[in-house]
Amino acid sequence: MSRDHVQSARRLVPAPAAGVPDLGGEAPWDAEPAYLELLARGASAEAYEQPVLLARAENRPPERIAAVERAKLLALRVRTELEGRRRREAELSALFETAHDLAGLRDVDAVLQAIVQRARSLLGTDVAYLSLNDPDRGDTYMRVTEGSVAARFQQLRLGMGEGLGGLVAQTARPYVTDDYFKDDRFEHTLTIDAGVRDEGLVAIVGVPLMLGPHVIGVLFAADRRARVFEREQIALLGSFAALAASAIDTANLLTETRSAMAGLERANEIIKDHSAAIERASDIHDRLAELVLRGGQVHDVAAAVSQVLGGTVEFTDTADPRSLETSRTEGHAVRHGGDWIAAVAAGGELLGALVLRGRPGLDPVDQRTLERAAMVTSLLLLAGRSAAEAEQRVRGELLDDLLDARDREPRHLRERAARLHADLDATHVVLAARPEGPAADAEEAAAARRRLWSAASRLATARHGLAAARDGGTVLLLPLEPGDTAADVARRTARHLGAAVRRPVTVGASAPVAGLASRPDTVAGAYAEGRRCLDALDLLGRGGDGAAAEDFGFLGLLLAGERDVNGFVTRTIGPVVAYDRRRGTELVRTLDAYFACGTSPARTKDELHVHVNTVAQRLERVARLLGDDWQSPARALEIQLALRLHRLGAPPERR
Repeated sequence: MSRDHVQSARRLVPAPAAGVPDLGGEAPWDAEPAYLELLARGASAEAYEQPVLLARAENRPPERIAAVERAKLLALRVRTELEGRRRREAELSALFETAHDLAGLRDVDAVLQAIVQRARSLLGTDVAYLSLNDPDRGDTYMRVTEGSVAARFQQLRLGMGEGLGGLVAQTARPYVTDDYFKDDRFEHTLTIDAGVRDEGLVAIVGVPLMLGPHVIGVLFAADRRARVFEREQIALLGSFAALAASAIDTANLLTETRSAMAGLERANEIIKDHSAAIERASDIHDRLAELVLRGGQVHDVAAAVSQVLGGTVEFTDTADPRSLETSRTEGHAVRHGGDWIAAVAAGGELLGALVLRGRPGLDPVDQRTLERAAMVTSLLLLAGRSAAEAEQRVRGELLDDLLDARDREPRHLRERAARLHADLDATHVVLAARPEGPAADAEEAAAARRRLWSAASRLATARHGLAAARDGGTVLLLPLEPGDTAADVARRTARHLGAAVRRPVTVGASAPVAGLASRPDTVAGAYAEGRRCLDALDLLGRGGDGAAAEDFGFLGLLLAGERDVNGFVTRTIGPVVAYDRRRGTELVRTLDAYFACGTSPARTKDELHVHVNTVAQRLERVARLLGDDWQSPARALEIQLALRLHRLGAPPERR
């Protein structure tokens, strides 16, 4: 080693204290004072290597160098012990301060923020955060973050069992990951991974917040670089988690105490409320009587009751069916969740319901007020029914003219439809509806048909369509909404009409039709198709259901007004045809041969001149494309028909 290197090493070694031999020259040298000096001034671990380097640079005897090495190791052990004690002292101080904060708890958010800040500081991490379980929503949300810079991360809501926190919550044990994105012990989700990636986190440790045996949240510490967390650091984080859980429990107890005090105050208010309820009942009685006398509307009743009861009242015909039927049968308003439902009925006909929202705790007086309002609503509806029936007759006459093609002037048809808020240039579906179930006599059957026509007319008015009584049932012309299919409209209409007339209603639908003003004869053909679907449902024992030709598989080819052969082939074997087209395989040809050979793989391989294993592999691929039930009798029949239709429509060279 050169003299310059020696001088450099000497400069790094502390100057000897008084009475300590100098480190240079030929004088005897004892390394212990030098290491004591390093310990005294808290030097870095790298500085403890310099006396050894200096001894070697000065060519000290091997035994002297070995002695310096031993002194270095001893000094490093002392340094580590001193650092550990200082760290434990800081940790105990932080825990003591947190416990002191908890003892004087006034603001639980401030205590949790202090816990997260101290955990981050003592563990020396980039970020620390605390999440709590939300039992109402069934997920976990960020309560406190410290050191976070990403807004999406701070607003994360995690489903139970997702992410590292989900693993901690499931096992009630601490978990550490040195590299979050490479760790597959827990369930990764796009939402959580995106938040963690925004924050740039790599190493994460999480410990559970426990209240008794239950996990109520997780306390985390995280770094934006790979890092190994020591056992002592995890234990410290667990201590902070225990204090955080205690803070939350204390806050909950304080909340419960305040709630109990509020309950006592509420008891004093109930007496006042009861007196006020009687006054409200008298007030609403006068208002409802006035509404009836001056010919008010349903929304006027709802507004008056809303003002008196202090909630939101609306008239609807889509209330919960079970609650609605209970209210109609018992003659009282019933509670459904946080709402109250009062049936609006006239005789045996259910007209709808008044739904009160915002008043889950309804006293008996206010409940009777809601029931009286439902009765007044039924009177107003009956009074307005005459005018509505006149409009329904007009709608029925227009639909009758379209079905019989009596009026063929497009402009005239459009004008008549516009007065009824209908658009004949839009795409429509023609529906044939019929009530199911035996009738006791002809009078009951006629009453069922009248209720069906009435319900269908109301539905047509609401949907800007048309309805008419025909062939012992009802025919509807309804516009097709974007994203809907004819089958969707049929099923929805069957459910709606069935609920309205309180008996099963079967509905058959035509394929979508358009341009009805310029082609009125199209309506008659579409109605005939809907009737065929209606009869098919009855024959198949599916009364009370709704369907279109597309729901009947190959039978749909016979029921549809226009044969959609390509659509049937695509729905039945489309995935196999597409696979052959993409891959250049022969799955369609294999299926043809398989059915032609009586579903015998052995005969099929002879027909195709391939190995039987090849046939088996191709059939396995077919099963994956069409489903495991592709060889069931019903599906096998449809597949064979589709194969023949496909062969007829394919170019000669591909048959």
